[in-house]
Amino acid sequence: MGLFSKGLIILVAIEFFYIFYLETLATTSQTTSRIFRLSKEDLRQKSIRTLLKNQGAYNGLIAVGLLYSVFLATATVELSRLILIYIVLVALYGSLTSDKKIILTQGGLAIIALISTFIA
Repeated sequence: MGLFSKGLIILVAIEFFYIFYLETLATTSQTTSRIFRLSKEDLRQKSIRTLLKNQGAYNGLIAVGLLYSVFLATATVELSRLILIYIVLVALYGSLTSDKKIILTQGGLAIIALISTFIA
């Protein structure tokens, strides 16, 4: 896998670590409120915080998996593609069920990274 593809995959991992941060550590922040379009009052609800933290753990592990695929895996390209395809499919589902922009905001960089693994 080329350096360009690895760089893009690392950027996707950073994006998912940021989502992890918002959902798990900065659950009631103004930024989290704005990005997820939830009021700060809603974010203070225990049930919402629990859901976000669980989702955040998922996103953090996706980021770890991406970094593993780039730096440690023996089947680097295959594992990277598998995780990126998963991200794109989840973003597609989110765009169909929640907000159309999710395919670009959550899946856009992953789509570009995935394409780059076939070109480079």
